[in-house]
Amino acid sequence: MNSRNTDVLILGGGVIGLVSALRLLQAGRSVTILERKTVGAGSSHGNCGTITPSHAAPLAAPGVIQLALKWMTQADAPFYVRPRADWRLLGWLTRFARRANGRDYLAGMHAKALLLNRSRALLEQLVRDEGLACEFETGGTMYVFRDLQAMELANPLLEPLRAEGVEARIVDGAEARRLEPALNDSIVGGHYYHYDAHLRPERYVDELARRVRELGGLILEGQEISGFESEAGRLTAVVTAAGQRHAGREVLMALGAWSPLMGRQLRLDLPIQPGKGYSITMKNPKSWPRLPLVLKERGVCVTGWESGYRLGSTMEFSGYDDSLNRTRLDALRRAAGEYLRNPLGQEVREEWFGWRPMVYDDLPLIGRAPRWDNLWLATGHGMLGVTMSAVTGELISQLITGAAPSIDPKIVAPGRFA
Repeated sequence: MNSRNTDVLILGGGVIGLVSALRLLQAGRSVTILERKTVGAGSSHGNCGTITPSHAAPLAAPGVIQLALKWMTQADAPFYVRPRADWRLLGWLTRFARRANGRDYLAGMHAKALLLNRSRALLEQLVRDEGLACEFETGGTMYVFRDLQAMELANPLLEPLRAEGVEARIVDGAEARRLEPALNDSIVGGHYYHYDAHLRPERYVDELARRVRELGGLILEGQEISGFESEAGRLTAVVTAAGQRHAGREVLMALGAWSPLMGRQLRLDLPIQPGKGYSITMKNPKSWPRLPLVLKERGVCVTGWESGYRLGSTMEFSGYDDSLNRTRLDALRRAAGEYLRNPLGQEVREEWFGWRPMVYDDLPLIGRAPRWDNLWLATGHGMLGVTMSAVTGELISQLITGAAPSIDPKIVAPGRFA
């Protein structure tokens, strides 16, 4: 069998693996990335590209379980669990439900805000310093409402976010339309987060890959991992389906939603479930939003760039089902029609789905893996892989190279579930 050696062998060529590779190369390490398909082919590709400290609130919020039970009967609901016998999912949902209380909610918000605020600043610096042509724009995002009562119920939730450095301004309908003229007259108001940003995610990934290669990193695409070799608590080789052996002094697993499947081969029980999201990318409508929007009652994200226009989001727990659910795609279109003057572009360029790696405490797994001396994890970022990419790359590079970490690594340590 052919064999290749490197300082750090990275499994996964998505946004997390690429930023980690870039930072490790800059720290003087040699890097090889193994990607099952092509760079950025997973959830790095079709997401809405928003950079959102505004998403610091954990998904397991007080009251979310009652709402989720209501949505169970709606196939097009923002949050949907397909009924089936899946004991791993049941265990995950049970632990998720236990965290839907005020104490865990505020603790999770504190940890997420720390990660998101730092990553937002680092990402802007990364784009600028590395010359990444990815349509990065500052200017914020706006969460908009059509139901005044729903907005009034949501307004008090802004206070704990402000305490964590995530500022939002409450605006009425007229001010919302002034900030974003593409909104229609049904909008009663919104929450404007000025520090959020956005970019075109597939271009961000392509540009990261370009810089990794320019700095001497090796990216090998079409590499299906079939197994591992180990000795005395260390991984000595990763074996591909083509029979190649790849060895690294350190191995980093950045496989997103595929991490728990690969982890089982290594006797790791990673608390990750695949959360399926959808998007539709179109040619820009006549009047398209320059400001990224969250259509709150529908849980749909809208992002526009000069190069295109995307509707996305929804959360579906249906395992690794690889069908394109037309009901959920149609729900994106209907939601846009309720909030926007010109909701759809005439030319659909892509209908897409991807699996996000969801951890029940809504925090990623970044650090040394249990059981193995030279295996590291950078996975479990949920819906925030792009937003958290910069802080993840910084932290994993610091941990692997022995540099002082910029944030307390305990909050994202994989061993916190032991």
